Amino acid sequence: MTSAYILIESLPGKAIELINIIKEIKGVKTVHLVTGPYDVIAFVEALDLKSLGEVIVKRIQATGSVARTLTCITVE
Repeated sequence: MTSAYILIESLPGKAIELINIIKEIKGVKTVHLVTGPYDVIAFVEALDLKSLGEVIVKRIQATGSVARTLTCITVE
């Protein structure tokens, strides 16, 4: 199992809409609206690195509400 924290900068005014979309994605365990340079942090689990990448690119970034992401893969 591969897991990561995904730090997400949403498009202006889209953060709340974005968390409602992201929390329904398979593999997303938690999602939080936060303050700071990023608007949303999600914790994602996937079978392997390739599957994790697909969740990020094909599901999260493809929502149309994401400006950019930063992926922090867990190592423990």
